[in-house]
Amino acid sequence: MSKVAVLIPCYNEAQTIGKVVTDYRAALPDATVYVYDNNSTDGSDALAREAGAVVGYERLQGKGNVVRTMFREIDADVYVLTDADDAFPADIAPPLIEQVARGEFDMIIGDRLSGNYSEENKRAFHSFGNRLVRGLVNLFFKGDVKDILSGFRVVSRPFVKTFPVMSPGFELETEMTIHALDNRFKIRSVPVNFTERPAGNDSKLNTYRDGGKVLMKIFNMFKDYKPMAFFGILSLVFLAASLVFLIPEFIYFVQELVARSVPKLVLAVFLLLAAFQSFICGLFLEAGVKQARASTQVQINLLLEIARRAPQ
Repeated sequence: MSKVAVLIPCYNEAQTIGKVVTDYRAALPDATVYVYDNNSTDGSDALAREAGAVVGYERLQGKGNVVRTMFREIDADVYVLTDADDAFPADIAPPLIEQVARGEFDMIIGDRLSGNYSEENKRAFHSFGNRLVRGLVNLFFKGDVKDILSGFRVVSRPFVKTFPVMSPGFELETEMTIHALDNRFKIRSVPVNFTERPAGNDSKLNTYRDGGKVLMKIFNMFKDYKPMAFFGILSLVFLAASLVFLIPEFIYFVQELVARSVPKLVLAVFLLLAAFQSFICGLFLEAGVKQARASTQVQINLLLEIARRAPQ
């Protein structure tokens, strides 16, 4: 029987945390529910403990920091990561856990955008941001994930133990999705009904500030995970800019046998050098990324082999 852990990062969720813990304990009686408190000042940790959760603490502020600690400290075969604001129904988890436990998928994402999210969510720009992020991630990493920013995920042990959580805050979900796509983990999206926060329990997510951080995370991870594509595009931009200056000056030189603008020629040469350097940089970094991917696959194989040999 698979060991299941429900992971709930929590920051000032006194209105809902007790219900979330109770619902997951009812839906998954054999699972352990963990709530890691992130400097709450409203007694969320005590309420979670009263509801039957195992409570831990992370003092570094931010969801990414909390999940990093949970992934390090908690051992399980299948992990359910959910939000403390009662946004996702607990009863959807059991069949999804079975699919991950059988090895059919490594990550199952609760897809709000195909459910009732547009009706429940009142922030128009927030919905637009979700779709923009989805489009960019699927374009850059050749995926078909329906909801990149969903806080509900059922993930396998190999994914958790090979995922280096680098994001401190709400960029976490984007980072998880990109890591899964880049390392060819098996992903599935499942439509879920989204429940808006109760009155008075405001979201900690700032649409503009945190949205900007998510977009920067996408572009940084595109550079880090696909350096040949990133620096190849940069090289083409430098090359095109160089030719804009170089071609007219070359034509003039052929016709008049004299240079018309030495500064433009110098600029064109510098841009050509930048294009060449960008291309070479992409080649070298791509080799390092391929080696890192191979190392990740070896770790996954070792984890799967250990799981197969473990007594049931």
